[in-house]
Amino acid sequence: MDAPTENPQEAHAKQGILGDCWFLCACTMLLKNQHLLDKVVPPGQLQWDDPFYAGRFTFCFWQCGRWEEVQIDDLLPCIGAKPCFSHCRSPSAFWVALLEKAYAKLHGSYERLWAGQVAEAQVDVTGGLAERWTCKVGPKEECREGADAAIWKKLELSSLVGVRDRCVMSCSVHSSKPGASELGQFHAYSVMEWVDVKSLKEQDLRLLRIRNPWGRRCWGGAWGHSGEGWSQLELDCAKDLLSRTEEGEFWVEEQEFLREFDEVTVAYPISEKGFLQSIHTGRELPHTQQVSGSWVKGHSAGGCRNHISFGSNPKYWLRVSEAGELLLSLSQRRRETPPAPGFRGKLDGRSSDSRTPDPSGESGEDGQPSGRHRHYQAIGLHLWKVEKRRFNLARTLNKPPCASTDCHSYDREVTLHAHLSPGFYLLIPSTFLQDAEARFLLRVFSSGPLSLSTVKAPPSSAVALEISLSKGEWEASSSEGRWVPGATAGGSRNFPSHVSNPCIPFAVSLEPNGANVRITLRQHCPARDCQPIGFHVYQVPGGSRGPPISPDQEPQASCVPHCYTQEVSLALSLAPGSYAVVPSTYEPDCPGRFTVTVALKVDRKAVKSKENLGRIVQEVSHISVMRS
Repeated sequence: MDAPTENPQEAHAKQGILGDCWFLCACTMLLKNQHLLDKVVPPGQLQWDDPFYAGRFTFCFWQCGRWEEVQIDDLLPCIGAKPCFSHCRSPSAFWVALLEKAYAKLHGSYERLWAGQVAEAQVDVTGGLAERWTCKVGPKEECREGADAAIWKKLELSSLVGVRDRCVMSCSVHSSKPGASELGQFHAYSVMEWVDVKSLKEQDLRLLRIRNPWGRRCWGGAWGHSGEGWSQLELDCAKDLLSRTEEGEFWVEEQEFLREFDEVTVAYPISEKGFLQSIHTGRELPHTQQVSGSWVKGHSAGGCRNHISFGSNPKYWLRVSEAGELLLSLSQRRRETPPAPGFRGKLDGRSSDSRTPDPSGESGEDGQPSGRHRHYQAIGLHLWKVEKRRFNLARTLNKPPCASTDCHSYDREVTLHAHLSPGFYLLIPSTFLQDAEARFLLRVFSSGPLSLSTVKAPPSSAVALEISLSKGEWEASSSEGRWVPGATAGGSRNFPSHVSNPCIPFAVSLEPNGANVRITLRQHCPARDCQPIGFHVYQVPGGSRGPPISPDQEPQASCVPHCYTQEVSLALSLAPGSYAVVPSTYEPDCPGRFTVTVALKVDRKAVKSKENLGRIVQEVSHISVMRS
């Protein structure tokens, strides 16, 4: 397996009969970065001429937060003694064919590589991030309340000038256009470079050199190999640019590019030190954190901010130590569904893979989501700045977020770019639909130190689940304590020492309209060692510094008789005021540990949030007929 950096031009990939142009465009990044090449193709592997060569190779791909190793043999599928899938320009170089085989093994088969997103492959071979930018915004997109403008950024090449020599770009065509029939529909190309030149009339021109994975030129525009556009430049300049084109490459002018192509994918550069570089500022983002999570139906799949259950989504603390630039990434795991019976893939220039998006975005006949929706949920990310010590979830969610992805998108990964000041932030990833289940990975890249941690939830129980599913919104707080013999193990109200039991204060602010308080007492012990437990609720004067309850005071409510169980609970309707929960064992001086959870119903104001779904994702999968 010859090293691809020995002769980069000969190492470029040529697409075979498999529709994986999206993957081959991502492989271009390995030719520009030795650090990434060594990550994906570990150096020091035995070659064919080594006496100990065993016919096996190892490759690595980024998957779900870590580099995953894939081992393959050296047998390649051929037709007529020639590789039928992707291969290098040089007949003696096989790194592309072997890398493609390893990627196919990672996905389960070559067939699984038919149709895909360039951005996904770019992340798989870099461990970094990628963004998709649209080359145009049509009338349908303009009328969608601006949602797509936020997630589908309009391409502005000038914003990438600082990193254009380090980032990798790909462009895609999603529809056939008159006069450009050879720019195949649903086909991806690599943007090798772009240059700014002056015409003979002193006009500024921007030209882009495009590479077709098929390995042949397919452009006959004004800046084609013998187009009339070259007469606008100085002869030496024209000759220099034309000499840079290799097999399968051609030049286009920026306006032609924007007119003929639909989408551009930009991969964030990775420095030689292995740090992500921002495509917005060019600076390294050396500080990174990641955490995994999941949306679980009926528990933590609260949906978007259109739903009152949004607060039940997984929540994370983001602590920013110094002002700087941050990139946040939310990626979800692909949900596999079996292919339709008899599926083989059509060789008609368009993918028939189940991953091809359904333009309608609706469900199939079996009631299951169709197209891309079978594999991915529409996901989004919201961020609030908070004071952690005075944090109140309901009040926080009533405020607009300081940063967000604005709309939910059926992508494997969505990104959020922000400049944040020091402090604590609440980070909430969500799906668009309520009760939509998926597993996800949350990553943060920053120019300064930061920390990312899970917001601790109260202990899970059937009661907590019941509260989360009941009508309205609840805010729960938990307190842990001990019954210590001779100190805080006072027993039930049958004993004078009852007042020495722990007291957990809470305040009710909402007028009762049915149950507005739910109290749960749980003892921490094996079921066989349970003691009889219960609790009483007393009204106490607000701001009092004396004993919270007196020996002759009557409780407002009681959870009695004491029961031999691990958990007891009680739903109450209490008037606004200050209260205290007094948990106890039946007899005094019985040691134990417990948790009291007080859930209060809150009156959350309606959030003026009309979140939208992003536009349908198109996948590229065009195949090529082999030519001798």
